Amino acid sequence: MARYLAFVIVVGLVVWCVLDISRSSDEERLGVHPLLWMALVVLVPVLGAILWILVSRGRRAAARQAGGGTGGSASGGSSWTPRRRSGPVAPDDDPDFLRKLDEERRRREQGTGDGSPAS
Repeated sequence: MARYLAFVIVVGLVVWCVLDISRSSDEERLGVHPLLWMALVVLVPVLGAILWILVSRGRRAAARQAGGGTGGSASGGSSWTPRRRSGPVAPDDDPDFLRKLDEERRRREQGTGDGSPAS
């Protein structure tokens, strides 16, 4: 069972590294073509994956420190940084939505207060 688990972990690591390489910038790859990095990771899975992780994370950390913590590069690098949404996340966070609900509630209350049957 442990052999299968180790195999699954190595395959998952290789797949993750290949996807990470495909999204990386030229600076993160040290100028090496992505297919060469992918070949290294696939042909020498554990060593190639560890090497890729060390190189790419080191370059990303250096870019963040040099760039003032922005995490991106001017050349359109694809290092991921979390973004805050500009608008509300849920309807109850949206002031326009809450205002419309309040207006609708007031209309219903006014409509039922004039003697008409409540629904």
